[in-house]
Amino acid sequence: MTIADLRHQNLILFEAISGSRAYGTNLPHSDTDLKGVFILPEDQFYGLDYVPQVANETNDEVFYELRRFVELLLKNNPTVLELLGTPADCVVYRHALFEQFHAADFLSKLCRQSFAEYAVAQIRKAKGLNKKINHPEPPARKSVLDFCYVTVGAGAQPVATWLARNGFNMAQCGLANVPHLTDLYALFVDATPERRHHYRGLVRDPETSQDVLLSAVPKGEEPVAYLSFNRNGYSTYCRAFREYWEWVEKRNAERYQNTVQHGKNYDAKNMLHVFRLLQMAEEIAVSGELHVRRPNREFLLAIRRGEFEYEELVAEAEKLVVRVEAAFAASALPEAPDKELAEQLLRRARRSFYQVS
Repeated sequence: MTIADLRHQNLILFEAISGSRAYGTNLPHSDTDLKGVFILPEDQFYGLDYVPQVANETNDEVFYELRRFVELLLKNNPTVLELLGTPADCVVYRHALFEQFHAADFLSKLCRQSFAEYAVAQIRKAKGLNKKINHPEPPARKSVLDFCYVTVGAGAQPVATWLARNGFNMAQCGLANVPHLTDLYALFVDATPERRHHYRGLVRDPETSQDVLLSAVPKGEEPVAYLSFNRNGYSTYCRAFREYWEWVEKRNAERYQNTVQHGKNYDAKNMLHVFRLLQMAEEIAVSGELHVRRPNREFLLAIRRGEFEYEELVAEAEKLVVRVEAAFAASALPEAPDKELAEQLLRRARRSFYQVS
């Protein structure tokens, strides 16, 4: 089923322009996102192939089946709640049956989680982006040996430094476990001209090895030093390296260029949504009302233009989080939406649609 099918079969109950144009934060080049609600044909609804939502290839047009829409309303999902608060100039189509759905019937203290906690996650995401931008990973990946250190007196040296200073090469070396000590190895050097001990070196391949390499050591041989492999540090580095280059590959090029251009090293659009969501959450807790069109367009666009310092925005957002928590603690909103009422609305709408069609 496609969006074209929904239109052709007259299955759409509600259609609206969403996103920045609904919030009032759109710019001349902003995309036009569409969201809406549809109802499955009666035969298909009673069959096995329930379709919860339909979207286009770019996912900027999304329509929720009526049951899925109500399920998300009961969770106070911001995206579907915002549909019920769509400004009049953004409503494309509203079926008469959709008139019975009102945001006020679904707003509850669950909005603290769905709006505010999502915003907090966006703050963490912004911090992660800030770290990626300011601490990029070089394209050359470090190896296991970069996390190996050799004891020298009461201190330690990187293994490459130790080898160079002592005139050894890795092929001469052999490692053996030190009992009871994790990731500490006795380091042996074969100084015989013919290399009769046949040590295997420190790693199998300096470029690709994920661990150090152990050797069989003849009885009676004495270690020349001890080698420590910082395994946890290596694992942490590998994860950060992988995440960084995955981010580089998948990042939104336009938003990244905006970040580079304003020079503040944070995703400005991301931070705009942090403040939008937190302010909406506070309004819901205090007034019990949902306001999709934002009254502070210029402030939000100033964030998007990068007119604030990153640390300043994060500090203000964290203060707003505290206010939101206090507002919900004192709010008269119910703990959760009325499920029985939601089911009545759902049944009534579906029965009426099927009787007419």
